[in-house]
Amino acid sequence: MDRVNATTPSASSADDPARAAFAALRTPEGEQLLAELRDHDPADELATATRLRRAHPAELVSAALGQARLRQRAVAKFGAEDAYRMYFTPNGVEQATRTSVAAHRAARFAGLGVRSVADLCCGIGGDAIALARAGISVLAVDRDPLTAEVARANAQALGLADLIEVRCADVTEIDTAPYDAVFVDPARRGGRGRIFDPEAYSPPLSWATAAALKAPRAALKIAPGIPHEAIGPEAEAEWISDGGDVKEAVLWYGEGFTPGAFRATLLPSGATLSAPAPLPAPPVGPVGRYLYEPDGAVIRARLVADLVERCGGRLVDETIAYITSDEPYSSPYVAGYEITDELPFSMKRLKALLRERQIGVLTVKKRGSAVEPEELRRRMKLSGPGSATVFLTRVAGAPTMLIGHPLG
Repeated sequence: MDRVNATTPSASSADDPARAAFAALRTPEGEQLLAELRDHDPADELATATRLRRAHPAELVSAALGQARLRQRAVAKFGAEDAYRMYFTPNGVEQATRTSVAAHRAARFAGLGVRSVADLCCGIGGDAIALARAGISVLAVDRDPLTAEVARANAQALGLADLIEVRCADVTEIDTAPYDAVFVDPARRGGRGRIFDPEAYSPPLSWATAAALKAPRAALKIAPGIPHEAIGPEAEAEWISDGGDVKEAVLWYGEGFTPGAFRATLLPSGATLSAPAPLPAPPVGPVGRYLYEPDGAVIRARLVADLVERCGGRLVDETIAYITSDEPYSSPYVAGYEITDELPFSMKRLKALLRERQIGVLTVKKRGSAVEPEELRRRMKLSGPGSATVFLTRVAGAPTMLIGHPLG
């Protein structure tokens, strides 16, 4: 299976310039350079490189500057305390799970008594780190020698080497029988960018599913936009958002999970909503006094109907995930707004209304509209002390503007 883990091992670090450069970074001289570059400004990189090359080899300076850039990018996922101790590759930063999501997943495993996990396609070790911090011993496997070396270095840097064994190998050749659970994070990027076909993942979703079904428990990390028909009936599917942004989906298998169920989990609160099976289509009706915007994880998990039922409301359009009701409703799964105006779509009418109310700050939200928010704001020529939110959407199939303000 030549696509598994996407890369072919090289013979030694001496034959691989990238591995040789990484090895140099881990010398005392390399570590000193990285410490010096922690807060450097990328805009000054040329001057910084020129200065450093007076005292250090050019190849080492280039490697250190590249690693410094990656660490700065990684802060958003790992936090500064970890990111500036860890090592990264460009693909590793791009594909690694952010710490909050990895910790959530590790906690679910730990809560079920899992004590050992085979982490297949471990990348630079983000999930292995979270699992180890949850007290779980991990076999972390990646086929790419440089990536495996980086994962090993990260386990050591964070004091987790006793719990994380890193192995450079083809994941299809790993015996997972001795482990309580399996975690698979297939590569979803190729030479042309994101891969949307699950069978084009590396390894393919079908292989990952087969590996999961052999284990007592398993989790497969997948893209949140995966077609629902690609999810087998054996899996519990969970969509996870962090700070309101949908980050990923995970398929859970085995004891302690509910086959066929869909779940939405919101971080950092940990609020979770689930249904054992798809719910019937919710009712559709006129816009009431209140409008609710479900979290993206709820929409991806097709649990909007559950929220409609909970708030006693309805959809504004059968194809749009905006919920409306006549009474206020509070829930961690929605952002609520009080609607003051409902108008047919018209730039001219919206501009006149905003001018009349002296709206200087306008939040633009849209579903089912081709209008770009920035273009709309530019054309409104906003001025004044007031603020408002406008929803560009469809109501009963007709292009509509809903104007209001957030509840609370």
